[in-house]
Amino acid sequence: MSAFDALVRPALVRIAAPGNGYDPHGDRYWGTGFFIAPGWVLTCAHVVAEGGSAVWRSEPVVGVTWEDGKTVREATGTVVLALPRPERPEDPPDRWGFPDVALLRVPGTQKASCVRLGERPPVPPTAVGLHGWSRETGELGVRQVRGNLIGSDGQALITDWVMPVEGCSGGPVVDLAQGAVVGLNKGRGRDGGAVVPVTALRRLHDLPGGAAMGEALRAHDRHHLARYRSLDDRPDWTRAQRLLPASHGVSPGLRTQLYGHFAELPAPTAPGEVMDLVDRVKAWIRDDDLPDALEDDPRTWSEGAGLLRGLRAPRRDGVRDLDLDAVLLYAAHVVRHVSERYGERADTAALTRWIVDESGDADRHLRRAIDRLVGPGRPASLSVREPRARADVLLEIDTPRYDRRYPWRVKLLLDGHTVSPLHCDDRGVERARLRETLREPLADALRRGDSGPHLAAVEAVLPRELFDEPLDTWRLEPPQGPEDAWGTTLGQRRIVVIRDARRHAREPAPEWRERWEAGERGPLRAVPLRAEVPGAGADAHTARVRRETWAEAYDRLRDAEGGAVPVHCGPVGSGDGLMAMNAALAAGHPLALWRTGAHDHTDCAEFHERADRLLADAATAWGVRGPVRSLRTRAPDRAAGPEARAAYAWAETIAVLLDPPDRPPHGGRLEAPPLLGEGEQ
Repeated sequence: MSAFDALVRPALVRIAAPGNGYDPHGDRYWGTGFFIAPGWVLTCAHVVAEGGSAVWRSEPVVGVTWEDGKTVREATGTVVLALPRPERPEDPPDRWGFPDVALLRVPGTQKASCVRLGERPPVPPTAVGLHGWSRETGELGVRQVRGNLIGSDGQALITDWVMPVEGCSGGPVVDLAQGAVVGLNKGRGRDGGAVVPVTALRRLHDLPGGAAMGEALRAHDRHHLARYRSLDDRPDWTRAQRLLPASHGVSPGLRTQLYGHFAELPAPTAPGEVMDLVDRVKAWIRDDDLPDALEDDPRTWSEGAGLLRGLRAPRRDGVRDLDLDAVLLYAAHVVRHVSERYGERADTAALTRWIVDESGDADRHLRRAIDRLVGPGRPASLSVREPRARADVLLEIDTPRYDRRYPWRVKLLLDGHTVSPLHCDDRGVERARLRETLREPLADALRRGDSGPHLAAVEAVLPRELFDEPLDTWRLEPPQGPEDAWGTTLGQRRIVVIRDARRHAREPAPEWRERWEAGERGPLRAVPLRAEVPGAGADAHTARVRRETWAEAYDRLRDAEGGAVPVHCGPVGSGDGLMAMNAALAAGHPLALWRTGAHDHTDCAEFHERADRLLADAATAWGVRGPVRSLRTRAPDRAAGPEARAAYAWAETIAVLLDPPDRPPHGGRLEAPPLLGEGEQ
């Protein structure tokens, strides 16, 4: 066996009904799993499904057996997280979709040996070892084979002609170049095996109770630091990795120490919080302000450090190992970030000492940057960059192409200009299914755009027929129970604005640019989007009122002063409202307010008066966003008293068009390729 084969063996577990782990013939054998930390076992969801509905009710009904030297040990585990999880526990699916993973809590296993999880995806082709228990030869025994990962089908990694034998499902797959577990055996294909990459574990963080995944990963890093610090002569993963061919970068020992320190800090709340610090480090190393449009989805501080491998900086080549510089600077940013966010609740003293000690040989520029972040006596309010969300989210929906289906795309807008695509469906979905379909893609993008308490905004680039779609009322997470009935909607928690898809297809018209510049300068004032026109008659008492035509609306709105904002007490996605909105957009207006609800409003005079007051207080185009979000929060407050409800009733179903002319998708801005496996839905 190789060094890594020997390290995998004691971490392997066989999974069966409780009390059947000693069965040599495996009559009640379900599959394989492995310890990722003391008390935590990883396997496939379809493996534990053999235990029936009690498994999905989180009952302790999963038997876990492993070998500690020559001693066979047994414990009972509980499924804490699983994906997919059957909607009806008594009726699991016949075929288990991706990612097919389950995390088990197994008490009483604090002395178990554990595998080392890879911090980055493998780079195919690469040699791997596939491990598991099997009864294919009659009695249960450990099986291991060598093969090659040759690529991915967008979700699973694929092995070439080598596949796990029956019973190995849920077992670990070791990348022999990294010296770490990079996946789980999922199943057998026609020409090879399917492997679930460990990066799929990120999705478990987003499930109800997903904090358990972070707890398990912190325990994983603590375990390997303790093993590395131990003075006994048992082999461990860190020292085995040191025997791999030498390469540039941070040594296995330094990474183990750093990740152990990270495990003692408060966990990040979303991937954008990690990526924001990664972005800052890359910008410093490369000495430029260009955003890195290559997107990732880290859920731990350790994963963020793993993304800083192989950096290139022509101006600094030959100065020092850039990977080490980047990791030290990243660790200092983490210290600063958690200190400012959590104060004394975050004990960063040990990590700070480690950073200072390891930075002794760094050049003066790096030492100065690190000292600015963690040096003694620095004020807590020191900010390296203006606090803001890492990115905003672009939701683009096209006009229907086939059978009234709306194609859509979800992207990150990193700096107001650079776009990173995440999810798309060119086939599209019916309007009635937009909310359901876009829930998870939007939630994923927002997690990546948020940076701590600074939340990403949503810019919805829509065809005009969808301007009345109540995006701000969408809930991205279904209520978890009666106590969650007061959960916030998208528009209550975040800034949500609408932009016009049609005019972004061509170069911005001069009047659009001029009106946007006027809106940025301010002040703002309301003008009617649609006006009623007095008709002919014998006298004022017999004159009739007729609807304003498109040409009349266009002429009036074109001549409106700079800073004028069209306001409408009703919907604009059809009928007279759409006609007037077409006129406003043709006249170059980048800002508008309206109500997406029904036509029978009786308080339109109040609506126009209060909208004018809101615009005057906001002063500028960008200043409108915050007050509108506050109105969306207060307007539906049923617990408020009659006076408070009356004060905000005018703003129910309020929508805002805020459409700068130079904001993507116009103009062929830089776009990164989508993440592997995330180009289709």
